Amino acid sequence: MLDNLFGKTFENDSVAVIGLGRFGSAVADSLTSMGHEVLGIDSNSANVQQWVDRLTHVAQADSTDVRALRQLGVDQFRHVVVSIGTDLEASVLTVLALQEIGVPDIWAKALSKRHGLILERTGAHHVVYPETSMGERVAHLVTGKMFEFIEFDDGFAIASTHAPKRIHNKTLADSGVRTHYGVTIVGVKRTHEDFIYAKPETLIHPGDILIVAGETKRVEKFAAAKG
Repeated sequence: MLDNLFGKTFENDSVAVIGLGRFGSAVADSLTSMGHEVLGIDSNSANVQQWVDRLTHVAQADSTDVRALRQLGVDQFRHVVVSIGTDLEASVLTVLALQEIGVPDIWAKALSKRHGLILERTGAHHVVYPETSMGERVAHLVTGKMFEFIEFDDGFAIASTHAPKRIHNKTLADSGVRTHYGVTIVGVKRTHEDFIYAKPETLIHPGDILIVAGETKRVEKFAAAKG
């Protein structure tokens, strides 16, 4: 359990979110919906007032100030998300301050690859690129080849897409998907039927939607296949 200056006891899986702009607010709101207690911090009083009744606690503070972070009890949190917007200096200095007070799991939003590299070198354990990631996701979805697309930072992706004609009415074992495309079929979804976990004997029907996993470029190649 974590004790802080607000007289509030936080659970060990509580999260501090620094920066309550569009991205930070979405993260904080999602964490709250998932049942986590959230401490929101922002230098803008309007942002703080907007969330004062929606998060476990909200504070207006300079997140680059180590003393202020300690007074708020941020050093007691295991997970902290830095979602500061366009102020790159404040973003980097905040990560540096969190690293100095010993936060073990720092997530930071980056606006560019260079910004992300600086954050990593400063002490961020995880760097996310929300604008880039969303742009890539939309690019994949807008072509109509995929219904969902999620790419991880190690070049691995999961997508849902139509089954190509060449594997219709074949079992996964006979389809040669892994050999031909280098991807793994995780599951199959059919209209008005429950999700099917893929097995070698699973028969692929025309119109099936496949959940596919593998290296990003291989997943893209599979989704683009028509024959």
